[in-house]
Amino acid sequence: MKQFISFVKKEFYHIFRDKRTMLILLGMPVIQILLFGFAITTEVNNVQVAVFDPSKDVSTRLIKERFQASKYFEIEEELTDYNQINDIFKYGKINMVIVFSENFADNLLHTGEAAIQLITDGTEPNQASMLTGYASNILSSYQQELSEQYNVPFRIIPEIKMLYNPQTKSAYNFVPGVMGMILILICAMMTSIAIVREKETGTMEILLSSPMKPLHIILAKAVPYFLLSILNLTTILLLSVYVLGVPIAGNFLLLILTSFLFIFLALSLGLLISTLVNSQMAAMLASGMGLMMPIMLLSGLMFPIESMPKILQWISAIVPARWYIEAVKKIMIQGVELQYVIKEIFILIVMAAGLIVLSLKKFKTRLN
Repeated sequence: MKQFISFVKKEFYHIFRDKRTMLILLGMPVIQILLFGFAITTEVNNVQVAVFDPSKDVSTRLIKERFQASKYFEIEEELTDYNQINDIFKYGKINMVIVFSENFADNLLHTGEAAIQLITDGTEPNQASMLTGYASNILSSYQQELSEQYNVPFRIIPEIKMLYNPQTKSAYNFVPGVMGMILILICAMMTSIAIVREKETGTMEILLSSPMKPLHIILAKAVPYFLLSILNLTTILLLSVYVLGVPIAGNFLLLILTSFLFIFLALSLGLLISTLVNSQMAAMLASGMGLMMPIMLLSGLMFPIESMPKILQWISAIVPARWYIEAVKKIMIQGVELQYVIKEIFILIVMAAGLIVLSLKKFKTRLN
């Protein structure tokens, strides 16, 4: 029995001395419960709303105050022209636009009816349905209060319009997300495993002693995965268009170039992972499990980023898939031009450059 206890103590000593194991055992559950607790929510909070109000009367002012007081909405902008609506959605800053009819209060008091339009971004149909539902409840509450005040039945008729996806197909939302997840996981995982395999078997030193420069060796290992990722991209796009019925509304060349940039970024991330681990199993865990959870929870693939706490929104900014998914939605679904995705493309370029510089520096340091 004493021998058994001594062996148990020995195992505890091994675990306590290994900081990485301790981090996985004690740190990961805390991180996961916080991420899943705050990121996974079906509610939509703090939604950015724009208003087009040609009437500017007492009724429209009261309705806007109710929207502003709600925890679901934040009125960010007052539009002066109806034609601004399409452009404001393309920049991705606004999730819903409320459009009041002219002479809103007069129509409501004299005819008992008034029209209001709720325009949302249909590229995320579930979120759009929730937004219009919350907005309709606010309008119904005001309508009921007004009816009780005047003892007259009033009707505020909301007309719901979903831009870019009037059929509310869920494929419009998950196809860009799946593209981002598949490309980064395959590229990062395969690249990291391929390079670590050479290090693990001891053949990397032989390759480095050859006349080829280290940079050329790394590029030679990355090129096949780049080409295979292009094949995956082609397959995804073909299935999306011809099987799922998701159109490519924007510039096809811009979509392809943005995807190539993201593939290069993912390969750079895989190269960085290969410099941090020494076994294929560790590389698979880091590139697979380590990237899967942030992509699923913090990229906007499954849950709206606007509804997360501010700290998680800031953390999501370092997830490359978030910016690629936003760019693909704008190009593929909304059909925007280059000027509307400059921000996303610039962030991806900066991330790719930073990853490749850091990974090459770490790679040379580890193998010399």
